[in-house]
Amino acid sequence: MSSLREDAFADRTVFVTGGTRGIGAAVANAFHEHGAHVAACGRNASDELAAGIEVHRCDVTEPGALESVVDRFERLDVLVNCAGIISRDEEFRPEEFERVVSVNLSGTMRACTAARGRLAESGGCIINTASMLSYFGGPKAPGYAASKGGVVQLTKSLAVAYADEGIRVNAIAPGWIATSMTGPLRADPRADARILARTPLGRWGNSGEVAGGALLLASPEAGFITGAVLPVDGGYSAM
Repeated sequence: MSSLREDAFADRTVFVTGGTRGIGAAVANAFHEHGAHVAACGRNASDELAAGIEVHRCDVTEPGALESVVDRFERLDVLVNCAGIISRDEEFRPEEFERVVSVNLSGTMRACTAARGRLAESGGCIINTASMLSYFGGPKAPGYAASKGGVVQLTKSLAVAYADEGIRVNAIAPGWIATSMTGPLRADPRADARILARTPLGRWGNSGEVAGGALLLASPEAGFITGAVLPVDGGYSAM
């Protein structure tokens, strides 16, 4: 449960890529609960979103797709980039590596570019989604780890590049969150035990807790924060 006022984002428009499932859907729902007009885009329909959230079918790798969505908004205050995929062992194939990077890293840049003009008009902000694998090697997911490492550097670079336009750019870095993406790990007793032993809080996080980090970074209270990466990881990165 957030401590922000229920109307903290009233009269603000929030666009969430990858917002139809998992962490993205939780982020979209959280902003909606706090008064924002929310638009979520994804490649598939969703049953995870609250009524009243605007949904668009959109592939972040498709030229012009993000621009076509952004052009429909009268204004845009917050962009949250949650679109992401992981293919684990398949990522050792160069073509699959490139596909993962295209969604996770290049897709993030495409969305930032598409939204830049509208965000400059509103003095808005961008929140990207990094990962613990931005900092630690991913022996089974080289494409995912490489793309998420890139998201951190992209966040820092755009924070500097967009600052003169009044656009803040930050990122959240989820740790081990209970989603469909991490389902295989949670179902493996050895992997589950290894992850929990390394996590000081001793449990898996949930998508709502990641959404809380996004709300914080988008709030006026974070008005002097840009170029930062906020871990939402139960202390995993502190070990």
